[in-house]
Amino acid sequence: MLGHRGNTREDLQQARPVATLDTSPRETTGPEDKGPDAVRARTGDRNTEQGDIVTDTSVSVTWLTQEAYDRLRAELDHLTGDGRIDIAKKIEAAREEGDLKENGGYHAAKEEQGKQEARIRQLTQLLEHAKVGERPADDGVVEPGMVVTADIAGEKEVFLLGSREAADDSLEVYSEKSPLGTAIMGLKTGDTTTYTAPSGKAITVKILKAKPYSA
Repeated sequence: MLGHRGNTREDLQQARPVATLDTSPRETTGPEDKGPDAVRARTGDRNTEQGDIVTDTSVSVTWLTQEAYDRLRAELDHLTGDGRIDIAKKIEAAREEGDLKENGGYHAAKEEQGKQEARIRQLTQLLEHAKVGERPADDGVVEPGMVVTADIAGEKEVFLLGSREAADDSLEVYSEKSPLGTAIMGLKTGDTTTYTAPSGKAITVKILKAKPYSA
């Protein structure tokens, strides 16, 4: 995890973009995504912690291991089958209790249904556009599916570039769409780049190593 970096840390936090929809651990979008709402991508984004849901309508290819794909497929099958049946029963039972305006159980069930449907949409899109089981080449080039070791503003970081759904909880995950991810895509070991935080501060990143992720 990132340690305290004074002004640099503050700049990184300000660069935090909107998180991707998630009831599983959310995928972080860069070292800047470290606020109280951030969960380790911790996607796209680490697995599986319940959280707030924000819909991301953009379409992109997500690299997944076969194990991750199978797990997410099983979750989707459950949510669209027994999950929908169970929540419909909860709503109906709460409806029978009477006045819906004062019915806390009904409103809680409807909120749960909304989150469940959002998760279904997220998983459907993710799996439709997933690249499964094909590890990137072990060539030291930064791309989704690579575990990157980098010096970021003077501090060493190790993280997976890609989706939180692809990794276990022990590994930080940063989205390739984040300011950091965008800046380092295509770089190779030894390359250095900078990107600008919203405050205008330039943040320097040096790639120390990039290796394909292995579960």
